[in-house]
Amino acid sequence: MNKQFKPDLEKQLVANINEAEWIELTKEMVAIGQPNSTNPLDPDIPAGEEEAIALFVAGKLESMGFVVNKYCSQTKRPNVVGLLKGEGGGPSLMINDHLDTYPAVETERWDKCDGNPFKATQHGDWIYGRGTSDTRANLAASLLAVKSVIDSGVKLKGDLVCCYTVDEEKDGLHGSIFITKEMGITTDYSITVEPTAWGKEQDDWGLNLSVANSGHCLISVTLRGIKSHIWRPDTGKNAITMASEVIPEINRMAFKHIPSEFPGHTPPCACVVRIAGGLPGEMQFTPDACELSLAVVGMLPGMSLDSIIEDIVSVVTEVTGGVQGEDFDISQIPGSLFVEGTEPVPFDEEPNRSLREAYQKILGCEPIPNRKNAFNDTIRFREAGINAVTFGPGEDGWAPINECISVKKSVAAMKIIALAIPNILGTSA
Repeated sequence: MNKQFKPDLEKQLVANINEAEWIELTKEMVAIGQPNSTNPLDPDIPAGEEEAIALFVAGKLESMGFVVNKYCSQTKRPNVVGLLKGEGGGPSLMINDHLDTYPAVETERWDKCDGNPFKATQHGDWIYGRGTSDTRANLAASLLAVKSVIDSGVKLKGDLVCCYTVDEEKDGLHGSIFITKEMGITTDYSITVEPTAWGKEQDDWGLNLSVANSGHCLISVTLRGIKSHIWRPDTGKNAITMASEVIPEINRMAFKHIPSEFPGHTPPCACVVRIAGGLPGEMQFTPDACELSLAVVGMLPGMSLDSIIEDIVSVVTEVTGGVQGEDFDISQIPGSLFVEGTEPVPFDEEPNRSLREAYQKILGCEPIPNRKNAFNDTIRFREAGINAVTFGPGEDGWAPINECISVKKSVAAMKIIALAIPNILGTSA
């Protein structure tokens, strides 16, 4: 650790982490402003409003002594940035998380929460509720890790920035992109406290250090057939039938890419997330158009929109025998963003170095470096030139129903982050 990092300070930072305090704050924050702040990736569905949780978090930061500013690209969607100035002579560090969550559409299926996804409910080591892993519980963990540092009374050399963003679930246009590109807010290092654990049911600890992120995009494939009457389907070409033949090949297809030292748990692949075919009032006719919406995920650095579309065109051409522009069209879904995979932050550079040292002290072993499958604000901060990584206790399985987070992993992560912060920023005697 930092040569000026005193053993008694280290003990104090760990002792300041209170499990009960985190559980209480998590339960409170899961409910705040919901479901208004749910924010679907679907570009054709309006974004949420994160104002209620933003004001709550801003108050928490102000009570800890941060100078807080709110930056809005849209009304009722304030990004919250708190600054705690250091004494000078150290680097700057950002602690990041986001204020929106993805929706909980089938609320009746959330049996772990009595049918209310925003009622955080504990069962043993696990707390269930929308926003536990992604990411209200992680947000609570970040606040309490920072609070541990402040309560210790340590004098930090570098500036500590807490940046809590809106619009992360829609790839950050009004959040991390706005903050970095429009407001010019950057730091030397960044830790996004989002889920990096993998596999709730596995025997291993599963709390990794994500040094890179995979990219993703949304693609539309429109297949064209020939409309016919249902009494004579042999005279037409059913576009839905065409889609049924194309989908298995899309599920199996491999995308061209350069192998990475840190591949994601999910390789570059496509999955069908929507299918639309047939018109109301025309059930007596077979459809002559069918649109597939694809999510292309697990993308690695070097993969481009052009290369992805080219790969999909090859598959559809082979299956249908058709010609692009005549028999089918493939393009990016309007309103969606293309997100590139990022290059890894070297494991021996900050903030990885201090996180590794703290991890060793708390858990007695080294964290496993990996590439996070999903988008988070880390990608936008990397694009802004920041050494940005992701480390947090939530589960990277992103359960659609009964989302949950481990209490013991959360407590360990808070301790690790609390130890890492002063080591990265440097301390004064």
